[in-house]
Amino acid sequence: MSFAKKIPKIPLRRVALFTLALLFTTHFASARSESTTMMPTITYPETKRVDVVEERFGQTIADPYRWLENDVRNDKEVANWVESQNKVTNAYLNTLPSRDIFKDRLKQLYNFEQFSIPVKQGGRYFYLYNSGLQNQPVLHVRDSVDGAGRVLIDPNRWSKDGATALAEWSASDDGKRVAYAVQDGGSDWRTIRVLDVDTGKVLEDEVKWARFTNIAWIKDGSGFFYSRYPEPKQGETFQAGVANHVVYFHALGTPQTQDRLVYATPDQPTLVHTVDITADGRYLTIYSTPVAIGNKLTVIDLQNADWKPRKLVDTLNDQWSVVGNVGTKFFLKTTQDASRSKVVTMDIAAADPAIADVVPEQDSIMGNASLVGGRLLVASRVDVKTEIRRYTPDGKADGVVKLPGIGTAGGFKSDPDDQETFFVFTSYNTPSIIYRYDVASNRLRVWAQPKVAINLNQIAVEQRFYKSKDGTRIPMFIVRRKDVTVAAPTLLYAYGGYGIPMLPEFLPAPLGWVEQGGVYAIANIRGGSEYGKAWHEAGRRQNKQNVFDDFIAAGEYLKAQGITPKDGLAIQGGSNGGLLVGAVVNQRPDLFAAALPQVGVMDMLRFDQFTGGKLWLDEYGSPSREADFRNLLKYSPYHNIQSGKTYPAILATTADTDDRVVPGHTFKYVAALQAADIGDKPHLVRIETRAGHGAGKPTDKIVEETADMWAFAAHWTGLDVRSPR
Repeated sequence: MSFAKKIPKIPLRRVALFTLALLFTTHFASARSESTTMMPTITYPETKRVDVVEERFGQTIADPYRWLENDVRNDKEVANWVESQNKVTNAYLNTLPSRDIFKDRLKQLYNFEQFSIPVKQGGRYFYLYNSGLQNQPVLHVRDSVDGAGRVLIDPNRWSKDGATALAEWSASDDGKRVAYAVQDGGSDWRTIRVLDVDTGKVLEDEVKWARFTNIAWIKDGSGFFYSRYPEPKQGETFQAGVANHVVYFHALGTPQTQDRLVYATPDQPTLVHTVDITADGRYLTIYSTPVAIGNKLTVIDLQNADWKPRKLVDTLNDQWSVVGNVGTKFFLKTTQDASRSKVVTMDIAAADPAIADVVPEQDSIMGNASLVGGRLLVASRVDVKTEIRRYTPDGKADGVVKLPGIGTAGGFKSDPDDQETFFVFTSYNTPSIIYRYDVASNRLRVWAQPKVAINLNQIAVEQRFYKSKDGTRIPMFIVRRKDVTVAAPTLLYAYGGYGIPMLPEFLPAPLGWVEQGGVYAIANIRGGSEYGKAWHEAGRRQNKQNVFDDFIAAGEYLKAQGITPKDGLAIQGGSNGGLLVGAVVNQRPDLFAAALPQVGVMDMLRFDQFTGGKLWLDEYGSPSREADFRNLLKYSPYHNIQSGKTYPAILATTADTDDRVVPGHTFKYVAALQAADIGDKPHLVRIETRAGHGAGKPTDKIVEETADMWAFAAHWTGLDVRSPR
């Protein structure tokens, strides 16, 4: 799932740099009916059906395509099925003339400089940089804040196809070493190596089987903490279940077999543990979560030789994160008794530390908080738009950080006493700009600002609100060219899960759609955290139908308001959002002209049988519990395809090395679509090779996949795509 956004503390970054996306001349109305009649007849590959039937809670469940769950690398029959499906899909996509137009334009839109927020260690500044069309971002370092950058790690040299990526990385406190994780082919597995910053030499240290991990250096630079799973059995690397996440310490210059076990919970094997170290280097903090609502919080005082873990929070009812510390006084952000979050203090010198509010819960939603330069900097969200508020450490209001516009800001990480920090600001029509911020003077200046190959003054961003089925008020952003004032083919996107909010951010891919006169809409449906913990709860487990109702209501609103024509709505979503797309298509096939489910969770009765599926039980419920089973069965995309109904055109996408949501979900779903009596529109699957769930996907693969999706959606929504003049 996309829960990786929620586990490691990654800067707004990756959101702005390497997420899946979509977005911009207005001619669309006349082409659709004419071009539709010219499309060739599709003959789907024959898919074997097997006699697999199970009785579950008195219900008969048929699963005729279970054989497609097998690993494509080890099962020749599945591999042949994949090859035949890709052949049919490619033949169809080759008939769409807009495919090459989108591809050429997307290359131009992606061809701009991209920076991550710099991390200051030992007086050096470490940051990721992509010059434009590099398949992977490159780690650079500067010896001064405005000095020349030099390359430290270039993953583009690691593989011919660009599918080996630099994943998590961390510089030691003195800036002399960088520990970095290698991700191959999109897999969640990591191998950690260490680089000497001065010499550029890669040390002999190698740590394998890390997964869902941060890298946290001990203060003296002698080693680092990381998280891993047991080594899977041979041949099961990409499909083995994951359990028993463990925290280890690796001492430089020693083999991994000598790594020190730091923390484990064998009695709770589905918990995921990620680590951080306080800025003073004294405390290791361990966050333990089942990847849904809350987390436990454990600290280890590294000054004590025994490194004995101490539980500060031993329940999973709320979210807890360490904002910073001054000695034994910890500043924490929590949802305990505060659905929209608050900042509290806890002096852990006490045997039973009391909790005191510092920044109480407010009407706005509290995002990230940082203790830097003697101030608390709190990102507050008001109707999904960011404000940065300043407080003194005792909670007194101390003004705001004046942002350059309406959008999303994040970062502000530094030592509590350092006046210098950095943040990123972005919006749908503002490329990600990195700012240097001086806390003492409350002044900011641009540190890195990209130039893009589009006139962003053409683009209008509007926020609207609509009512869902139960009357709940839902926000939605609408992005389109300013001169598009009539109903236009629309791409509607949402996610709706895991408490992950969809915040305004610059995404080059959607610009390719909007530039052509289309509309891009983002619905902030329940299941995220746009309005805090309660917004998430309202779309979780037994409340999951609210998520689908919110998305359906968004589509109905777009048409009722004359933003989208009657037959001009396409929907897109990935991972949990792929589940969303599959579910709403089954529930309202009449509402959509095209659907683009990506790496979706499509079999809700067996999701817990594969790789990290058991980590999702707190979000969806368990298929082994009757009440949850019956709820899951109601909306499972694979089980609810309605023969006899006319379905929209569907292009599902997945990847052969996705070891988070295994491709078997999509394979089974597409096989069932193709076998059903659901009309003559195409129901196809595009299966990428050497790509995973999304993270680490090379730029060229992103461009090609997006071009295919936009061309498909354009054809079925009637968007008249024209070559730039």
